[in-house]
Amino acid sequence: MGIMLGNLSVKDIETRLGITFSPEDASTLQKTRQENVSIPLESGKWHCYDIPFMFMTDTREDALVFVNIFEKYVAQMRDQFQIGFLR
Repeated sequence: MGIMLGNLSVKDIETRLGITFSPEDASTLQKTRQENVSIPLESGKWHCYDIPFMFMTDTREDALVFVNIFEKYVAQMRDQFQIGFLR
């Protein structure tokens, strides 16, 4: 298992990707962020690592919810990142 480092906020993700979320998307992301990952990710929550630059969710279904948010901004993104799920 690899090491994953970092605890990026919504604002950190915007800065890293060079995008600005709509107020609605930013609010959704703020409400669903799980800062502490020393406990398992809860369903419907996410955590974004800096190294590697990865947005992690609990389930595939959760990941798809966030893919729907991020896909609106793909053309504006100046960096790449991954969206993953645990189970």
